[in-house]
Amino acid sequence: MDSNLIPLHYALDTFYLLVCGALVMWMAAGFAMLESGLVRAKNTAEILTKNVVLYGVACVMYLLIGYHIMYSSPEGGFLPSLGFLIGDEHAVDVVAAGGEGAPAFSKRADFFFQVVFVATSMSIVSGAVAERMKLWSFLAFAVVMTGFIYPVQGYWKWGSGFLDQAGFHDFAGSGMVHLCGASAALAGVLLLGARRGKYGPDGQVNAIPGANLPLATLGALILWFGWFGFNGGSQLKVSSIEDANAVAAAFLNTNLGAAGGLLAALIAARLLFGKADLTMALNGALAGLVSITAEPVTPTAQVALLIGAVGGVLCVGGVLLLDKLKIDDPVGAIAVHGLGGLWGLLAVPLTNDAASFGAQLLGIACIFAWVFSASLVVWGVLKVVMGLRVDAEDEYAGVDIVECGMEAYPEFTRKS
Repeated sequence: MDSNLIPLHYALDTFYLLVCGALVMWMAAGFAMLESGLVRAKNTAEILTKNVVLYGVACVMYLLIGYHIMYSSPEGGFLPSLGFLIGDEHAVDVVAAGGEGAPAFSKRADFFFQVVFVATSMSIVSGAVAERMKLWSFLAFAVVMTGFIYPVQGYWKWGSGFLDQAGFHDFAGSGMVHLCGASAALAGVLLLGARRGKYGPDGQVNAIPGANLPLATLGALILWFGWFGFNGGSQLKVSSIEDANAVAAAFLNTNLGAAGGLLAALIAARLLFGKADLTMALNGALAGLVSITAEPVTPTAQVALLIGAVGGVLCVGGVLLLDKLKIDDPVGAIAVHGLGGLWGLLAVPLTNDAASFGAQLLGIACIFAWVFSASLVVWGVLKVVMGLRVDAEDEYAGVDIVECGMEAYPEFTRKS
């Protein structure tokens, strides 16, 4: 490459990464709107508080320790090294000099792009434990999750750890972000228990409708929009013809994965329930997005549509299965991100010849085993030290008043 062009490529790729990072940050609003729309009115302010604060926690903890764990630990290793902050950056001087090994983009841009992924993974946990968890117990878990649990498994693949050396493929995070978040959520939900009144005798499942489906729909569409930065940005560069074409494929396939998931979930719900279930359709779109995230570049458009469709059907089945097992997830996060992530990782070898089912299964097993077991320990300690769940009276009144001292809809809230 002409050394005179290096600064231009550096600037373009840095700017592209920052814009995509901003798109992914906007997904925080999507999660907040989706989750607050799918819970009861009396719990809305608390779930909004969780979504806003967890983003701040993720930024701080990833800066202090998480980024170092993911990207400064030994290549091919299993155990990470510990360190603080992102360090000084002299990349511009190296690029301007045209030196060999010059980075493609600013390290600070990379940090920003990576930290919004951390917050996304933690947002998955928020919805699954909604309506009955203590706010400060959740935030205490967020500190450990974003500072240590997430970065360790992120290092194994994206930081050139042992999973990367083993040939595990995860382009944008079906496993590293979504399966990770779902595994942490599952551990928390198992210790937390179901919402009171959710399950009756003889396997009865009592529906607990969300308070604001227009808000939930807006949240899902915001997530769909932000996902273009999630998957397209994971190419990391756009300044060459090859990279630009890969980004275009990622955008196209991301959109089709969501469309396939939405339509398949809607049809599945119609066949099962006899109705067009909006919440299943929304979660189906998200499951399709999760499914295509592991490899959005190599599939054809038609295959991307099918990958998303399978994710949507799995999501519907997963929601029903969890209810049958009396595992209460108010927003369907575990089914969307857990099963969608699992399927997405297994679908990679179908279109990417460099991937193998053996390596993908190894990655799935390691991510789930680490995140679930570590989270179970942390949730368990918090249960002993702080308690996880509000008491029955406070749950009936709503966690908004108990935890936040305010209500999102003070004139319309009904106790239920």
